[in-house]
Amino acid sequence: MNKTELIKEVAGATKMTIKDVTGIVDASVALITKGLVKGDEIAIAGFGKFVSKKRAARISINPRTKQKINVPASKTVGFKVSKALKDAVNKK
Repeated sequence: MNKTELIKEVAGATKMTIKDVTGIVDASVALITKGLVKGDEIAIAGFGKFVSKKRAARISINPRTKQKINVPASKTVGFKVSKALKDAVNKK
């Protein structure tokens, strides 16, 4: 399911307009992004937790040329699945 499909599903389930749901989804993504940029942890009960992680600088090797490459430190986003979501996905 992509963003457009999600918006249509939510609009159908809530009887809201697609325009209103689009605004809500866009605002939610923007707020989650803003929080992660600040280093906050974003927890959604029953769904999971988004966390900002730091990656240390390291040396990697280009597999084609075998040349060493310096990879600078960076940040990435991690997601920890809640037990409720994990159980729902694994339910038989």
